[in-house]
Amino acid sequence: MATTTVRSSPLALTVLALLHYKPLHPYGVQRLIRQWGKDQVVNVSQRAGLYRTIERLLAGGLIAVRETGRDQLYPERTVYEVTEAGRETARAWLLEMLDTPKQEFPEFPAALSHLLLLEPAEIEDALARRASALTATLAGLEAGLEAAEQRQLPRITALESEYLRAVTAAELAWVEAVAEDLREGRLTWSNERLLAFAEGGSEDGPSDDPSDDPANDPSDGPDNDPNRSG
Repeated sequence: MATTTVRSSPLALTVLALLHYKPLHPYGVQRLIRQWGKDQVVNVSQRAGLYRTIERLLAGGLIAVRETGRDQLYPERTVYEVTEAGRETARAWLLEMLDTPKQEFPEFPAALSHLLLLEPAEIEDALARRASALTATLAGLEAGLEAAEQRQLPRITALESEYLRAVTAAELAWVEAVAEDLREGRLTWSNERLLAFAEGGSEDGPSDDPSDDPANDPSDGPDNDPNRSG
């Protein structure tokens, strides 16, 4: 049977990983993702996305139909299992995701690159709201890790939560520091100077040093013209 190349994604890797555990139908995959807390790192808010991922994995020969069953709650559901090609692919994807940093273009840095569209007070208010949301997220991560510790789960089962906690804590500290710099007047800018920089096209920006002005370069004076007779 002809297969198609399947592009790696966090959700595709997660589906393959869960099918290593046991054959599952799509609802079972979605339930385990939430039950095991994997919804912190993959998006399963829309079941259609999960179905599309399963279809791609099936077309690529990475999973296969195990059986199609019937019950009262779900009239018909297909159970999938991982293939040998799927096992090999999951390992390759996992190693690549672990060892190769990827430029993922998240929204927040993109928004930071356009802050000049806002007034300082608007930026400060927005950062304060973000800090509040990050604080709540951090508290949830802390609670989850504490619960895992109380259940004496092996640490490796919670490494993604540890990572998210570290990243969230670092972002919160940075956001609060920038907001404070705005509030205390340590982060300021001049729209006129920025406009001059943009129009000047200089990689280093406009200079305030008079010696950088070509009009003030003595080598361009008449006394230094080699074609001028004495």
